Formats: sequence, C-alpha cells, structure tokens
Amino acid sequence: MKKSLKKFVDAIGIDMRLLGMIGALIMLWVVFDLVTGGRFLTPRNLFNLSVQTASVAVMATGMVFVIVTRHIDLSVGAMLGFIAMIMGSLQVYILPEYLGLGHWSIWIITVIVGILLGALIGAFQGWIIGYLAVPAFIVTLGGLLVWRGAAWWVTQGATIAPVDVTFRLLGGGSSGTLGDTLSWAFGIFATVAALIMMVQSRRRRAKHGFTPKPLWAEFALGGIATFLITGFVMIMNAYPLPKGAVKRYAEANNLEVPAEGLFISHGIAIPVVIVLAIGVMMTIIATRTRFGRYIFATGGNPDAAELSGINTRLLTVKIFALMGALVAVAAVIASARLGSVGNDLGTLDELRTIAAVVIGGTALSGGIGTIHGAIIGAVIMQSLQSGMAMVGVDAPLQSIVVGVVLVFAVWIDIVYRKRAGL
Repeated sequence: MKKSLKKFVDAIGIDMRLLGMIGALIMLWVVFDLVTGGRFLTPRNLFNLSVQTASVAVMATGMVFVIVTRHIDLSVGAMLGFIAMIMGSLQVYILPEYLGLGHWSIWIITVIVGILLGALIGAFQGWIIGYLAVPAFIVTLGGLLVWRGAAWWVTQGATIAPVDVTFRLLGGGSSGTLGDTLSWAFGIFATVAALIMMVQSRRRRAKHGFTPKPLWAEFALGGIATFLITGFVMIMNAYPLPKGAVKRYAEANNLEVPAEGLFISHGIAIPVVIVLAIGVMMTIIATRTRFGRYIFATGGNPDAAELSGINTRLLTVKIFALMGALVAVAAVIASARLGSVGNDLGTLDELRTIAAVVIGGTALSGGIGTIHGAIIGAVIMQSLQSGMAMVGVDAPLQSIVVGVVLVFAVWIDIVYRKRAGL
C-alpha cells in the first residue's frame, strides 16, 4: 500500500513536502472543527478565513524571492501601515478636494499611487542592500522603525475613515465578492486554464526530450485540480449574504423578498481573486522568465551567479521593488477590508509573512522556494490563529503556539532536506 502510494505520487509529480503541508492543513482543520463543535469547517468561517489570509499571502509571494536570494525583509508590516496611511489620506482628505466626494477615479488613483510608492520604498531599501552592501537584516529592521513612525506622523496617530466605497470592495465583505454566477465563471476559467497549462507542460517536456508523465497521471492531476476548484467555488457559494445585505440587494434590483427569505450567495471574495492572480503571475515569473532564473541562481550560489554575468546588485533592487509593490497590494486589501486605516495596521505582519514562507518550504539558506508553498503556508498560519481564537485561546498563548510552530517547521524542513540530500 505504501509503495503504491509513493508510486502514484511520483508519477503525478507532486512534491512530498507539498503533500505534507496539505496533510497538516487538513489535520488542523479537522481538529479545530471537532473542538469547536463543527463551527470551523463551515462556509462562513472558510470564507472569512480566505479573506483574512489574503494580505499576508500576497506579501508571502514576494518574500519568497527575498529569502531565496538569502535576504530578509523585516519592514513589510510597518511599510504596509505607512502605505495604507498615505492611501487613506489620499482618498479621504486630498482627492475629494480636487475631484469631488465619491468620484469614480478616486480608488484607481489611490491604488496606483500606493503601488508606485511601495515599489519606490522597496527599491530604495534594495539599493542600500545591493549597492551600499548593508545587510538586509539591518536595513529592513531600520525600515520597520522608520515606516512605523512615519505612519504615525501622516495623521498624528489618528484613524482615517471611512475609505472610498468602491475601494472598500477590494477588501471583500458582503459587497466585495463575485457572487454566484461570476464565481462559477471564474471557477470554469481557472479549471480550463489549469488544464491548458498541464497540456503545454507535457508538450514542452516532450519537445526538450524529457519523458512525459503517464497519461493516467495527467488525467489524475487534472481531476484533482478540477475537484479542488469546483469544491472551493461550491463552498464559497454556500455562504449566504446576511439579511440586511439581502434586503439592500433586493431593493436595488426591485426584488420581492419572500417570507422564508432570499438566498443570495457571497461567492468568491475579491481579495481571494487578487491572491490567485498574483500567485499565478509570481509563479510564471519564478519558473518561466530570465528574472526568475536569475533569482534562484543567485540564491543557490551568489558568487557563481555574479561570475556568470548576473548583475546581483541590480537584481536585489528589483526584488525589493517587487516586494514593496506587493506590500502596497496587501495594504489595499487590509485597509479596504477594515474600511479604515489605524496606526496599528500591519503590526507583526512581517513575522506572519516570514513564518508563512518558511512553513511553505522556502529555505532560509537560499536557492529553494515555491510560490504555492508560501500561499499554503499563509493559509496554515491563519487557520492556526483563527482556530485558536474560536476555541478561546488567549492572545499571548496564541503567540507562543505560533512561535513554537515556526521553530518546529524550520526543524522539519532541515531534517527533510538532509534526508533528501538538498
């Protein structure tokens, strides 16, 4: 039985460490569901879990590149808070003065400015690391203090609220979702895209002389992907809008609400769509572009990469600029979800992001890491925190548990790589 399972896993080409992470996540969900009396594995909680994971998951995809190149970024949480403060001030105090309150372009300008600001901050930190040779730990530790203090100075510590109505949709909630029909359309699109990518991968392997997977393994992998995507859409569509939101929806669309109520699905939240889109984009960059190959080559052996002609200093600037842009996207999601920007937004997110990446299999020694692993790691981290909160575990004890899990995950990773000869 064990040999047959190993043969099946090897044939479909799934990494055993990835299977271990998925197994740990499932076990975590089952345990919390049993402890909470069936409240954890409900459409409502899984919807909230997906939205709560989004901002950290976005940053985790960028942190993979940072850690793969043997750097670290401790400033992402503080940077998120600072960028969110700037975006909040822009859409609440500045743009309405020139464009008028509620103007359609406010949210677009806000997002663009935020991403450009994030990329600029990231590039500046990357320049200090790459060209001035100051260790990333020191630069980003200083950034943690600088950007947290700068966030306070933007509004003297005052909370900014409310953010633009359209901007708020990017954070999820009852309005920031795709709804039933669009969720199914998105699911079908994602399934077709996954199957096309599998076909293209098979053709590339054959073209370059590599032995392709057996056809049965390709069909099995396609079936698993279809099952997971379809199941996710079904769960998200099983979570109905609250009565107040249903009433507003019915009034806006001239619908009559029957006595037994009206079932309208939330569907997939917009932040989840953003995470999936960024995950695909970052995976393509990591596996299909010269930039991605340079990143992993530099992480594997920085000296050899430089001798081969890679401009590792400029590469560092680009990686941190990309990290800054992704922090800005995370700031959009986090502030839009809350509908306001407080001075404590993003606190400890740097640790959650690094923990998600490490749990997801990225080696702190550099050269090894995956985008999908980081996203799964973010889900594991949020599941752990959400489950403990539902059980009633005090916040200090939650921090202790998360810290222990992080150290344990690194130890497991070290043992796995020694046995695998990596």
